[in-house]
Amino acid sequence: MRSLIYAILSLIVFASECSGEGTTPDQVHLSFTGDMTEMAVVWNTFADASQDVSYGKKGSGSSSIAKGSSEAWVYGGITRYRHKATMTGLDYSNEYEYTISSRTFSFKTLSKDPQSYRVCVFGDLGYWHGNSTESIIKHGLAGDFDFIVHLGDIAYDLHTDNGNVGDSYLNVFEPLISKMPYMVIAGNHEDDYQNFTNYQKRFAVPDNGHNDNQFYSFNLGPVHWVGVSTENYGYYYSYGMDPVFTQYEWLKNDLTNANANRAAQPWIFTFQHRPFYCSNVNSAECQSFENRLVMSIFECFSINFHFRFALVGWTCPDWNPSFYKHQLTLDSGVTSILTKDFIQLPIDNIGMILTHMLNPKAPRCILSVDPLDVILQTPGSVINHGPWSAARNNDYGWSIVTIANRTHVRVEQISIDKNEATVDDFWVIKDEGYTHSGDM
Repeated sequence: MRSLIYAILSLIVFASECSGEGTTPDQVHLSFTGDMTEMAVVWNTFADASQDVSYGKKGSGSSSIAKGSSEAWVYGGITRYRHKATMTGLDYSNEYEYTISSRTFSFKTLSKDPQSYRVCVFGDLGYWHGNSTESIIKHGLAGDFDFIVHLGDIAYDLHTDNGNVGDSYLNVFEPLISKMPYMVIAGNHEDDYQNFTNYQKRFAVPDNGHNDNQFYSFNLGPVHWVGVSTENYGYYYSYGMDPVFTQYEWLKNDLTNANANRAAQPWIFTFQHRPFYCSNVNSAECQSFENRLVMSIFECFSINFHFRFALVGWTCPDWNPSFYKHQLTLDSGVTSILTKDFIQLPIDNIGMILTHMLNPKAPRCILSVDPLDVILQTPGSVINHGPWSAARNNDYGWSIVTIANRTHVRVEQISIDKNEATVDDFWVIKDEGYTHSGDM
C-alpha cells in the first residue's frame, strides 16, 4: 500500500511541477565522464530551448558556464529535447551548486583518487512497482553511498506509454540523481523496438569512442569499472552482429589496458544485465542461445583478465555447472555471488553470511535486483542448489558495495520486506598483488 501511495503522490508532483510541456528542465541527472574533475548533467525539455549550466562552489559567489547541447528526438509521437552539459575544472572534495534555467541543484565531488567509497547497486526497478525506490532515495540523500549503478531494466519500461513512464521515473529519482552520478547499463526491457532509443537518448556515460552508451569504463580509486551490454547478444537477430563485434574488440582492448594497470586499480568490476549463472526457477531464459553465448564469452574474459566482481541484474531460472569446481553461488535478494573459496559457509537464521572470501580464484558474480517478477513466484520455487549455494532471498531490496581499500570489498544486501534489515553481509579480501593461479 505504501508503494501505491508513493506512486500516486509522485504522479501528482510530476503533473503539477513538470507538465510535460515547455522549456522547464526536468529529469535532471548526473554521470561520471571518466575524468573525475568533471561531471556530466543531462536533462529534458518538451520544447526547443538553448540552455546552459551555471555552476560554482557553494557559497563562493563565483560561477562558470558549461555550454549545453540540445538534440530533438521523437518516440510515440512525442518530441523531447535531450540536453547535456559537462561541468569541468572541478576541485576534489567540494560542494557545488549548478543552475539550469530557473532550477538550482547541488552535488559534492569525491576526494582525489578515493581509496574508499560506497556504491548503491540494483537492477530491475520499476516506476509502478518501485518497492525499493523510497528507501534508495532516503539513504542516498542521507549520504549512505556516493553513486549509483543501475543494472538495467529501468522504470519498466522507459518507453511505456510513449515514454511517459520513463519521464515519470526519472522525475521521481531526480532529487537524488541530480546530486550524485547515476551510472546505468541497458537491460532487455530497454529494447523499445527502435534500437534502444529511449535508453540512448536519456543517459550519458563516459565516451567509448563508438558513439554508443551501451558499453563504457572508468577508473575510480582502486577499481576499474566496466559496463557492458549483454543486450547486444540478446538482440543480435533484430539489430545485427556489428554491435557484438564492436563491443568485443573494445572490451578486449579495455581489459588488456586495465590488466596492465593493476598497480593503480587492483580490482576490476564489470556490470551488466544478464547474469552468467542462474539459481532460481523462472522460465527457460538462461538456457537460450544468447544467454549461453554471454556466459561463454565472459567466462573467457574473466579467466584471462582476472575479473574480481561481476555485477548483474536480470532473474534467471537455472545455473550452468561449467564453473562448478571454481565457484560457489550465493543468492541474495535474488542475488548470485560466485567464488571457489568455500564449500560451506556458516549462515544464521535470516540467511546472513558470517564469513569472508580470501584470495578467490574466480570472479564473484553478484545478481542484485528489486525482484518484480521473481517475488511473484510460488515460495520455494527454486532448484536444488546443493552445497555451492550459501543463501537465497526473494525479498525486494538493493545492495551496497563498499570499496574499503585496495584489498577489501564488502557487499551488503538490504531487504525492504524486512524493514531495511541487512540480510546478507560479507567481505572479499585479496592480498596485495594477488592474482589467481593457473589451476582454475
